[in-house]
Amino acid sequence: MKFKVIFLIIAAIANSMAAQNFPASSKIDYLLIQCDYKKVIDTCNLLLASDSQNPELYYKMGIAYQNTLNADSSMNCFYHAFSLSPENRVYNFMLAKGYYNKEKYNLAEPLFKKLCSLDSANWVYAYYLTGIYMQYSKFDDAIEIYKSFLSKDPDNCVYLDKLGYANLKKGNFEYAIELYNKSLSINQKNVPAIKNLAYLYAMTMRSDTSIQLLTRGIEIDPSDMDLYLSRANIYFSKKYTKRALDDYLVILASGDTNKIYLKRIGIGYVNNLQPKESIPFLFKAFMLDSLDYETCSYLGQSYSKIKDMPNAIRFYTKFINILSPLRAQMGYTYGLIAESQKSIGLYKEAIDSYLRCQQIMNNPSNYMYIANLYDEKLKDRLNAITYYQKYLDNIVAIKYPLPAEYIETVKKRLDYLKANPPK
Repeated sequence: MKFKVIFLIIAAIANSMAAQNFPASSKIDYLLIQCDYKKVIDTCNLLLASDSQNPELYYKMGIAYQNTLNADSSMNCFYHAFSLSPENRVYNFMLAKGYYNKEKYNLAEPLFKKLCSLDSANWVYAYYLTGIYMQYSKFDDAIEIYKSFLSKDPDNCVYLDKLGYANLKKGNFEYAIELYNKSLSINQKNVPAIKNLAYLYAMTMRSDTSIQLLTRGIEIDPSDMDLYLSRANIYFSKKYTKRALDDYLVILASGDTNKIYLKRIGIGYVNNLQPKESIPFLFKAFMLDSLDYETCSYLGQSYSKIKDMPNAIRFYTKFINILSPLRAQMGYTYGLIAESQKSIGLYKEAIDSYLRCQQIMNNPSNYMYIANLYDEKLKDRLNAITYYQKYLDNIVAIKYPLPAEYIETVKKRLDYLKANPPK
């Protein structure tokens, strides 16, 4: 019954349009202007029942669906409009933009390339096409288009910024810096340009200039937390932990409780000789990541400074427990590196790796491997004697039984070397 009523209403609208001798398309436009998207959709569906090859109806219904945030239905309508009239630029554009918004760049790219070939001066078409090129890391293709637009309007900050960013991504830092500086000379309050230029200065080891720019950006827009974060990170990397602390506190006050910010605030207080103030922040960071050995270490330090030894012991012990497996793995890895180096004749490098392994794992077998290398490969009798002796002196640390014959063989080789020193 409800369907019949809706049908009658739509029919009445259609009849009203016809009765007033007013084009249906104009009525649909009127409904779109009035934001009556449901009526637009219903009316278009009604008219398509008798005129299914009308691309304009599909297009306008697509607009209505788009405004009701029904992206799938909107795309379907734009596709029908495009299929019925593939030469229409508007239909091409709406379909291409729909693909772009859905990140279906492989479908959007040929449509935008066609549109740009038809109208190379249309920035909107170029904007989307270059956006796809940037997604695919086709920086040279994007740069060529940006340069074309910039050549016709050299003081356009949008073109300067886009060209600057493409060169930034390509790694042409100095040229990107030049472009962003020009953009800022035209618009001194261009905060996105300030952010990218600050990043470029930081990447080219000009952190003080980067900090100055970010400070300028904060003066322009004190609500932009990205500026505080970038400056805080640079301060922290330069060991200016107190200055970083102030910026991280601003970020924290904005509601961002990232564990890294909490930890760095805590570290800032520790380095500022405020252990009591550091503990709440470090503890919150620990609760978010109980396996962060650095947080545990600083908590141990802070509790020790305020004479809370039970908690200091607790977190120092946690620190050791976290690192112990990693340390053992590191020692084992040095042993593997040594074996690889030995296999390709890098004997001195292998000895260094065995020594690093020994520092971590305390395995007397490392001394034997070193002694063998000095004895058999490097013909260095003095060092061979030293490491054979180290092996025998520490053999008690080996946890598995060794054949008596093997130990006797090592002793005989050592005695031989001692009795026959190098000439």
